[in-house]
Amino acid sequence: MRVAVFGLGYVGTVTAAGLAAQGHDVYGVDVDTEKVAAIAAGRSPVVEPGLDELMADVVAAGRLHATTSPREALAGADVSLVCVGTPSTPYGGADLTYVERALADIAAALRSLPEPESRFHSVVIRSTVPPGTGDTVVAPAFAGPVGEWTVGTAMCPEFLREGSGLADFAAPPLLVLGTADDRVAAAIATMFGFLDMPLRVVSVRSAEALKYTCNAFHATKVAFTNEMARILRLVDVDAREVMDAFCDDTVLNVSSAYLRPGFAFGGSCLPKDLRSLLHIARSHNVDAPTLAGVSASNDLVVRDLVDRIIATGERSVAVLGLSFKSNTDDLRESPNVEVAERLIGKGFDVRIYDPIINPDRLVGANRRHVEARLPHLSRLLARSAGEALEGAAVAVAASTAPAVVAALLKAPPKRLFDLSGRLGDQVEQLPCYEGIGW
Repeated sequence: MRVAVFGLGYVGTVTAAGLAAQGHDVYGVDVDTEKVAAIAAGRSPVVEPGLDELMADVVAAGRLHATTSPREALAGADVSLVCVGTPSTPYGGADLTYVERALADIAAALRSLPEPESRFHSVVIRSTVPPGTGDTVVAPAFAGPVGEWTVGTAMCPEFLREGSGLADFAAPPLLVLGTADDRVAAAIATMFGFLDMPLRVVSVRSAEALKYTCNAFHATKVAFTNEMARILRLVDVDAREVMDAFCDDTVLNVSSAYLRPGFAFGGSCLPKDLRSLLHIARSHNVDAPTLAGVSASNDLVVRDLVDRIIATGERSVAVLGLSFKSNTDDLRESPNVEVAERLIGKGFDVRIYDPIINPDRLVGANRRHVEARLPHLSRLLARSAGEALEGAAVAVAASTAPAVVAALLKAPPKRLFDLSGRLGDQVEQLPCYEGIGW
């Protein structure tokens, strides 16, 4: 394939050299004549282990070229990859000036070209851009006539780490494309055909959001680990030893566990142990803003749901599922109990159904907790999900029990808030359906 790479910074240069090394005919485009001259001479304009040697090889082989002319790069090109910078604005937003300029250059160059052999061209953003950029900036740039060309657009986030960029390009953790155009997907699948992994096609906005999500999580991991080290050092614990053992757990710790959008955490362990860690930090006069923020963020999830219920204007609510997670009767610090308590305190008519909870069988701390928060639980409990839904204008579904799903399908309320995302397609297609975070 012939590929035009717009922007010869770190991402663009590594991408251009990597694609050329795989046999593609690549033209790098940049307004900086020094970068163009360096590549033309077989030298990398950025520092990256192994890149100078690779650059010399692919330039000598005639598979990588550099130019300041978009028209020269696009003549006969199948794909344009936009790899320009998106620096922060003074207020923290993403400055899309370079993206807009590259798109304008591509559109103008395509209009100036003679009738091509293939009239379809893919324009793919590799730069990190905010969700919605594809809809509001990229697609509109090619909405009008573009000469003899038909243009399809997409977002393909990169996952290159400085210092290991070539290895990451050859074996990326993800290969994701956001597009609604099958022709673009086919072109990118061909371009990355050398990778031993499937191309995952998602919506454009999801692809744009993915890179932000990944980087935010990486930043959070660094902050979390350093914060734990700061606390553990105070109690004579080597945080390196702790984290080495921590990372050996690939079932819960370093895994997809807990990384699914849903409701707030609760139960007998997480809230209690988080408070204990914060107490250790406070007792040593050490700030732990990451851990403190976890509790605050968790409470915001509960508050947001209650606010959304209030905004419906309805006053009768069915809470389907009371324990902090399915298949348990543990009510200790359950966020679902918190929701019920707040609604009752605001004068709502609340009915509760939980397929497991039986007040007569609650014992010990579990019983004491619910008696303190919901002293009239027995009066609030319905014998079935259907009974709880009778007369309820709003339903809050934490349980995914078959009885709950069946009752919702049989008698949908006016509004349904799904706290788990696991109620199934039939429920999600109900007009009343609303996910807690989707």
